[in-house]
Amino acid sequence: MAETTSRKFTRVMGILEENNHDPARLIPILQQVQEDYRYLPEDVMTFIATSLDLPPSHVFGVATFYAHFTLIPKGKHIIRLCDGTACHVRGSEHILNALHQKLKLSSAKHTTDDMLFTVECVSCLGACGLAPVMVLDEKVHSKMTPENAINLIDKILEVESGGVTSAENEKKEEAVA
Repeated sequence: MAETTSRKFTRVMGILEENNHDPARLIPILQQVQEDYRYLPEDVMTFIATSLDLPPSHVFGVATFYAHFTLIPKGKHIIRLCDGTACHVRGSEHILNALHQKLKLSSAKHTTDDMLFTVECVSCLGACGLAPVMVLDEKVHSKMTPENAINLIDKILEVESGGVTSAENEKKEEAVA
């Protein structure tokens, strides 16, 4: 256990060193930590506060103020589904229901047990003309249907299980989109 904890803080120490232990760089430090861990663990934020000679409440305050940061672990693949007016009218709710059913998620449970997928419903992605819109791992997918969303999930599951190479998956994703 101590070895795992040691490795955990070694990674954070590297991020702190890259940022010269500068408290003014707290936000970039938190961004790098979140990119590495996919969320901000409480013990890591306390370690950052101590290392930067900041009160832990300040670090937690920054982490909870900005919507970009999360204190809850997220899956390897992040799905953001727009439920703004245009997307909602064009069926985003049906897509969300299909994703929830496929991934065994709900409005209360957003991440799969295997930490492979997190589904987030967002107010607007700013692409109303492409509605309904879904962003999967930072790639925008327009005019989605429940079937297309499930096909994208199936392709990722196939890649994750070792059935398809990443290059083959990209070609398949392009064909679906």
